[in-house]
Amino acid sequence: MKKFPQKQRGFSLLEVMITMLIVSFGLLGIGGIIVISLKNNQGSYARGQATLMVNDMVDRMRANRGVAEAAPSPYNLALTATPAGTTVAATDLAEWRAALAASIPSGTGAVLVNDASKKVTITVQWDDSRGTTDTGNNVGLSNQQLVVETRL
Repeated sequence: MKKFPQKQRGFSLLEVMITMLIVSFGLLGIGGIIVISLKNNQGSYARGQATLMVNDMVDRMRANRGVAEAAPSPYNLALTATPAGTTVAATDLAEWRAALAASIPSGTGAVLVNDASKKVTITVQWDDSRGTTDTGNNVGLSNQQLVVETRL
């Protein structure tokens, strides 16, 4: 009578557990990559919206060049100031600030006009603390700014 070798027991269970451990680490790595990608996409979206909002203000100012109450100087507005009044410039600034706040996290903006040179500096500032970290120090870049200079 022929004798067969005895089967090993429990070894395949150990192989399955090791495989599950390796696969779970791989899935955690993929999850981390997805989270980083989402953060970067949100930052990119905010930069794109800031660019659109700067162009919006430049277009408003150029469209109203001929209106006496909307001459370049009334468009001056600091980051911390609130636009007031019912002039064309004040209305443009109030609408622009509302659009900034609605499209960018903690979005605000400033306009500085030099009447002599007709140079306009437009600043858009927003909160990007959820974005990528600064040189790996785990410090969120909270206030991002986009500054554009143009001439009317």
